[in-house]
Amino acid sequence: MNRGRSMATPGEQCAGLRVWNQTEQEPAAYHLLSLCFVRAASSWVPPMYLWVLGPIYLLYIHRHGRCYLRMSHLFKTKMVLGLALILLYTFNVAVPLWRIHQGVPQAPELLIHPTVWLTTMSFATFLIHMERRKGVRSSGVLFGYWLLCCILPGINTVQQASAGNFRQEPLHHLATYLCLSLVVAELVLSCLVDQPPFFSEDSQPLNPCPEAEASFPSKAMFWWASGLLWRGYKKLLGPKDLWSLGRENSSEELVSQLEREWRRSCNGLPGHKGHSSVGAPETEAFLQPERSQRGPLLRAIWRVFRSTFLLGTLSLVISDAFRFAVPKLLSLFLEFMGDRNSSAWTGWLLAVLMFAAACLQTLFEQQHMYRAKVLQMRLRTAITGLVYRKVLVLSSGSRKSSAAGDVVNLVSVDIQRLAESIIYLNGLWLLFLWIFVCFVYLWQLLGPSALTAVAVFLSLLPLNFFITKKRGFHQEEQMRQKASRARLTSSMLRTVRTIKSHGWEHAFLERLLHIRGQELSALKTSTLLFSVSLVSFQVSTFLVALVVFAVHTLVAEDNAMDAEKAFVTLTVLSILNKAQAFLPFSVHCIVQARVSFDRLAAFLCLEEVDPNGMIASNSRRSSKDRISVHNGTFAWSQESPPCLHGINLTVPQGCLLAVVGPVGAGKSSLLSALLGELLKVEGSVSIEGSVAYVPQEAWVQNTSVVENVCFRQELDLPWLQKVLDACALGSDVASFPAGVHTPIGEQGMNLSGGQKQRLSLARAVYKKAAIYLLDDPLAALDAHVSQQVFKQVIGPSGLLQGTTRILVTHTLHVLPQADRILVLANGTIAEMGSYQDLLQRNGALVGLLDGARQPAGTHDAATSDDLGGFPGGGRPTCRPDRPRPTEAAPVKGRSTSEVQMEASLDDPEATGLTAEEDSVRYGRVKTTIYLSYLRAVGTPLCTYTLFLFLCQQVASFSQGYWLSLWADDPVVDGRQMHAALRGWVFGLLGCLQAIGLFASMAAVFLGGARASGLLFRSLLWDVARSPIGFFERTPVGNLLNRFSKETDTVDVDIPDKLRSLLTYAFGLLEVGLAVTMATPLAIVAILPLMVLYAGFQSLYVATSCQLRRLESARYSSVCSHMAETFQGSLVVRAFRAQASFTAQHDALMDENQRVSFPKLVADRWLATNLELLGNGLVFVAATCAVLSKAHLSAGLVGFSVSAALQVTQTLQWVVRSWTDLENSMVAVERVQDYARIPKEAPWRLPTCAAQPLWPCGGQIEFRDFGLRHRPELPLAVQGVSLKIHAGEKVGIVGRTGAGKSSLAWGLLRLQEAAEGNIWIDGVPITHVGLHTLRSRITIIPQDPVLFPGSLRMNLDLLQEHTDEGIWAALETVQLKAFVTSLPGQLQYECAGQGDDLSVGQKQLLCLARALLRKTQILILDEATASVDPGTEMQMQAALERWFTQCTVLLIAHRLRSVMDCARVLVMDEGQVAESGSPAQLLAQKGLFYRLAHESGLA
Repeated sequence: MNRGRSMATPGEQCAGLRVWNQTEQEPAAYHLLSLCFVRAASSWVPPMYLWVLGPIYLLYIHRHGRCYLRMSHLFKTKMVLGLALILLYTFNVAVPLWRIHQGVPQAPELLIHPTVWLTTMSFATFLIHMERRKGVRSSGVLFGYWLLCCILPGINTVQQASAGNFRQEPLHHLATYLCLSLVVAELVLSCLVDQPPFFSEDSQPLNPCPEAEASFPSKAMFWWASGLLWRGYKKLLGPKDLWSLGRENSSEELVSQLEREWRRSCNGLPGHKGHSSVGAPETEAFLQPERSQRGPLLRAIWRVFRSTFLLGTLSLVISDAFRFAVPKLLSLFLEFMGDRNSSAWTGWLLAVLMFAAACLQTLFEQQHMYRAKVLQMRLRTAITGLVYRKVLVLSSGSRKSSAAGDVVNLVSVDIQRLAESIIYLNGLWLLFLWIFVCFVYLWQLLGPSALTAVAVFLSLLPLNFFITKKRGFHQEEQMRQKASRARLTSSMLRTVRTIKSHGWEHAFLERLLHIRGQELSALKTSTLLFSVSLVSFQVSTFLVALVVFAVHTLVAEDNAMDAEKAFVTLTVLSILNKAQAFLPFSVHCIVQARVSFDRLAAFLCLEEVDPNGMIASNSRRSSKDRISVHNGTFAWSQESPPCLHGINLTVPQGCLLAVVGPVGAGKSSLLSALLGELLKVEGSVSIEGSVAYVPQEAWVQNTSVVENVCFRQELDLPWLQKVLDACALGSDVASFPAGVHTPIGEQGMNLSGGQKQRLSLARAVYKKAAIYLLDDPLAALDAHVSQQVFKQVIGPSGLLQGTTRILVTHTLHVLPQADRILVLANGTIAEMGSYQDLLQRNGALVGLLDGARQPAGTHDAATSDDLGGFPGGGRPTCRPDRPRPTEAAPVKGRSTSEVQMEASLDDPEATGLTAEEDSVRYGRVKTTIYLSYLRAVGTPLCTYTLFLFLCQQVASFSQGYWLSLWADDPVVDGRQMHAALRGWVFGLLGCLQAIGLFASMAAVFLGGARASGLLFRSLLWDVARSPIGFFERTPVGNLLNRFSKETDTVDVDIPDKLRSLLTYAFGLLEVGLAVTMATPLAIVAILPLMVLYAGFQSLYVATSCQLRRLESARYSSVCSHMAETFQGSLVVRAFRAQASFTAQHDALMDENQRVSFPKLVADRWLATNLELLGNGLVFVAATCAVLSKAHLSAGLVGFSVSAALQVTQTLQWVVRSWTDLENSMVAVERVQDYARIPKEAPWRLPTCAAQPLWPCGGQIEFRDFGLRHRPELPLAVQGVSLKIHAGEKVGIVGRTGAGKSSLAWGLLRLQEAAEGNIWIDGVPITHVGLHTLRSRITIIPQDPVLFPGSLRMNLDLLQEHTDEGIWAALETVQLKAFVTSLPGQLQYECAGQGDDLSVGQKQLLCLARALLRKTQILILDEATASVDPGTEMQMQAALERWFTQCTVLLIAHRLRSVMDCARVLVMDEGQVAESGSPAQLLAQKGLFYRLAHESGLA
C-alpha cells in the first residue's frame, strides 16, 4: 500500500473531499473537520498513542508480571498477523525508495509515514511477545491501538471504493484492503483472552472471579459480570454462586498492610516510643500514638491505597475531558443544522463524534467509579479490622468509656461515612475546574452576558447555605430524638418480662410514641427544607438561563437567540448546575467524614491493656509459687484513684485460695489485676502457667454449646462429657433440642442465668489450664447445684485438683474446704490465712460470718436456675430415649468449627434452632407490600402527587419547546421581533415548573412521614401485644433491627427513592416525547433500545435485590461479632484466644465482601450499559436529524438532541431508583412481619369481673392448674390444686426445673394455663384484663431492672406517689443516704439500664419500687440475691414490716429464707410433691428434708 496517500500530495489539494460531496464547496466553518485534517490525524495519532503509552505499559508489566503464557494458537495468529503488517509496511517504505532510486521525485511524507508506521507495528508486535512472557492474557493498550489503526484504512477504503479507479492502481487498492483486513483481524483477536499461565503462583479458588478471564472490552463494559446477573435472574443466589475473594481484597491482606503502615507512621512521630514486641502476639499492645491522632492514620491510608485512588482520578480527568467535548460538538452540530449549504458528511461525522465522546466519557467515568467503589470496600475492610483488633486490647478504663453500641456505631456509621467520602474527594478541586470551563464556554457563546450567570449562582449560594444550615439543625434534632427512641426501645425489649409482669406496656408506649411524634415533626420540617433545596438546584439552571438570555437579548449587539446559543447554553448550564449542586454536598460529606475519621482515630488511640502489667510465663517449671504480687497498687485508669493498695500475695502450686469481703471491697478488681487488666501504678505481678478465667457475669457466644465450651480448642469427646457432667450441664444439654450442637441465642438469651454461669465455668475447665481465676461462679446456682459444682469441679477432690485456683465467693459455707482465705476490705488485704487461723484471730472473717447471722457451714447462696432457659430444659434427669449429649459429636481431631459448620450447613434441621431466625428474603417484593405502603400514605394523596408530577413535567416540556420556537424566530435587522414575549412566557413556564416541583416533592415527603408514623405505631402495637414466649424465641437484635434500621429506611429512604423514581421516570417520558416529536423516524430505533433497556433492568433488579439483602445479613453478623467480642474481650484475653477471634472476624468480613464486590460490579454493569444505551439515543436523535435536515429547524433539533444528552444518566437512575425502592420496600415487609403472630389476651376488658379494690384479701386458689411453655412441649406444671389463704406467707422450693417460677408466671398470665385455672378472691384470673391483673400483683424478680431516665421515674413509673413516699421507701431499703449524695438526687439520670450503679444497688432500688406499689399479693423471686448476708436480713425485716397483711409467695433458693413461712410448697417435675410447715416437712424426711440436708439446714 502506498502509505503516502494517507496525506494529500502537494498537487492533490485534498481532492478526496469531492468523493464525499461532489457538488458542494467546503464551508470555511468546518476547516477543523476537513477530510484532510481527519486523514492527517488518523495517520499520526495511532503511532503517537503507542509510543507514549507503550514504554509505560512495558515498565508496568515488567514490574507486575506473572508466569509466562503457553504459546497458544491465539498468540501465534497475532504474531503472524503482526509480521504480515510489518512486511506490508516494509513494502510501503521500499516503494518510494525504489522510485527515488529510479529518479522519480517523492514527497518526504511518502517516506516518513510508512517508516513511522513500520517502527510502530514492530513495537506493537514486540509488545504482543512481551505480554506472553509476563502473563498478560488481554491487553487494553493494544486494543486501543488496533482500534485507532482501523480509522485510517477505513477512510482510505471508503474513498477508494467510491472513486472506483481500481484498474489504474490495483496494487494500491489491494494494499489498502489488505491493511484494513489485517488491522481488523488484530482488533478482533485483541477482544479474545489467551490461555492461563503454565504455573500459577496462587492456588485457584473454587469459584474465581471471572474478571481475570475477561477480555479488555468485557472489562471496560463489565460484561464479565453478566453470568452472575443471569444466574440471579434465573434462580435464587446462594453462597456457591458468589465469586471467591481475591487476595488483594481479603481482610487479612488489607488489615496487615494498613497496620504495618500505621505502625511505621506512629513510630516516625517525634517522642513516640515503639512498644516492645517481646512475648506472645496476643499480649502485644496494638497502637497508641501519643501525640497526633489523625495524621499517622491518614498517612498510612494514603500509602496503602494511593495507587488505586490516583488511577481512578486519572480516569475521572479523562472522562471530564470528553464531558466538555460534547457541548462543543453539539455547538458544531447545531451550526451544521442551521447551515443549509454544509456538507452532509460533516453531520454524519459530528453525530459519530458526539456518540464516541459520550461513550468514552461513560467508560472512563465508570472505570473511575469502579475503582472508587473497590477502594471504598478495601478501606472499609481495613479500618474495620483495625477497630476489631483494637477492641481486643482495650483497657478496662477505655471499655467503661465506650459501650458496645458505640463500637458498632463506629463500624456501621463512621467507617461507612469515611469510605463514602472517597467519591467526593476529587470534587473539592475538580468541580472548580468544571465551573471555570463552563464559564469559558458561556463567554464564547454569549460574550459578557455570561457574567450574569456568575451573579445568579452567587446569589443562590446564600439561600442554599441557609437552607442547609436550618435543615442540619432539624436533622440533629431528629437524630437526638431517634437516639432517645432507640435507647428506650432497646431497654424495653431487653426488660420486656419485667414490663409485662408489672403491666407497664401502656406507659412505655405513650412515652415512646411521644418521642416518636417529636422525631417525625423534625423529620417533616427537615424534608420540606430538603424539597426547597432540591427545587432551588433543579430550577437554578432555568433561573440562570432566563437571566442570561434576558440580558443577552437586551444588551448584546448580536442579541438574536439562535439554537446554538440557546441549547448549548442549557447543556453547559446543566453541567454547571451539577457542579454547583455537587460542591456543597461534597464539602458536607467530607466534613462528616472528617468528624467520623477523628472519632475513629480517637478510638484507635484509646488506652490499651499494659502488656507489661503482668509478667506471664507458660513454662511448666516446678516453681513453688504460681502467682506472686509484690507491693501492688492498681487503678482502673490513669485518671481514676487506685482501687487496690499495697497488695502482697503469693499463691503456691495447687492451692485453693478463697477471696471474700463485703460488696465493693475489690474482689473482682484483684482478679482483673492478676490478669493484667488494671493499670499497675506500682509493684509487680507474676503468673506462671496458662490461665483460665470465669467472669462474674457469664459471657457466652452466639454459637453452639460445644463451640462455647471448647472455645477454639481441639475437640476431645470424653473430656467434654466429663466436663459437662462435672459442671452439672449433662442433663441440661441432653434436654436441649440438638444436644451439644444446639445454638445459643444472643447474650445467652435462651439459657437461664445458672446455665450461662455453668457454661462459662465449663469453658474454663475444658482448657486444662494451670491457674483458674473464678469470680463468684457459684452465685447464680441453686444450693444443691452449687454444692455439686464445688465438689466435682472446684473443691479438693474436683476436676481442678492440683491446679492453682483463686475463688471469689459470697458462698461462705465452702470456706472450710479452702486451703487459704483472703479477706479484702476497702481495696486492701485485711487478713489472710487458713480458715481455722482466721477464726482464731477473730478478725474480718469472723465479722463477715457474724453479719450473716448463721454458722458458716449453713449459708448457701444461689439464684433461680430455671428462668428463661429452654422450655422443659434443665431437668435433673433426661428422658430415657435421649442420647448422651456428646454422642452425636464428631470424632476427636476435628476442629469444633467444622462440627458447627456441619451441623448448621449440611443438616440445618439437626440444629433444632429455638430462636426465630431473621431470615434473608429472596425474590421480588410482592405487590401487596407496595399497596400496603400506599394505603398508609393515603389514596387521595397518592393521586394528587402523581397529578403534580405530571403538571410540573408538562411545564418543563413546554419550557424546552418554547425555547426552540424562540431560537427559530426569524432575525430582522439583527433582532427578533417577539423576544420580550418569548422571554416572559419562558420565565412563567419555569416558575410554574418550580412550584409544581416543590409541591410534588413535598407531597411525597409528607406522605412518607404519614405512612412511616402509621407503620411504626402498628409495629409497636404488634410487638407490645405479643406474648412473652415470642420474646424468648426472637433475638433482641432482630427486634431492634425492625425498630431502628428498618424504621429509619421507612422514614428516610423510601420517600427519597420514591421521589427520585418519579422525577426520573417523568423526565424520561419527556425526553422520549421530545425526540419522537422532533424526529418521528427515531421511534424505529427507540423501540429496540427500549427492549434492551427492559432486559438490562430485569437482569439487574432481580440480582441486585438479592445481593443487597445478602450483604445486609452478612454485615449484621460482622457487627454482632464485634459487639460480642467487645463484651467478652476480658475472657478472650484471659484465654489468649485473640488470634482465633481475629481470624473469625476476618472470615466474617471476607464473607461480607464476597457479596459487596458483586453488588458494586452489578451497579457498574448497569450504569455502563444503560449509559451506552442513552448515548445510543443521542446518536439516533442526531442521525435522524441529519436524515431529516431538509425539513427540520435548528431549534427543534437542539431541543431534541440536548434532551437526549440529559437522558444518558436518567436511564440508569430510573432503574437504580426502582431497585433502591424495591430494596427499601423490604423494610415495610419486615416491619409488618409481626402482624400475623398470635397476640396475648386483652389488656383491659370492657366488662371486667374484678372490682376496683380487687383483690381485697389476696386469697389464691389453683384448680387443677397446668401450663406448657410452647404448644409442642409437655406440661411444665401439671395438676396443681391448692388454696393459699389471704395474708399467708408461702415458700416455694424445689430443684432446678421443678416449675417453681412457672407458678408465678402462670399467676401473672405470662404463660396462659394449658389446663385448669387460678382464682384470686373468688374471681378467675382469665376473666380479668392482663393489665388489671398485673397491676394488682407485685413481683420482685431475680434480675434487677432499671430503665433509661431519672431515678424518680424508675421508682414511680406511673407518677402515683409523692416525693415523701419515695424517700420513705428509699430509707427502708437503706438507700436514702446514697441517693442524697447523687447529683440531682431523685432526678439523677440513670445511664443505660443503671450501668453506673452496682448490681446490689439496682436490686435495692427495685425493692423500693415494689414497696411503693403496696399490692395485696407479693411474689419474691430471690429479691436479695445481690446483697451481702447482713444486709439481706435487714431487707427481710423491712419486707415483713411493709407487707404484713399481704399474701406473699416466696420462690426460695436460699432455704433459710423459707424457714419462717407459714407453709412451704415443694415442687418436683411440675407437681406439688409436698406441702406443709417447715417443721412438718423436715419431720417427714422427704424431698424438703433432702434439700435442707444438702444446704446444711438439717
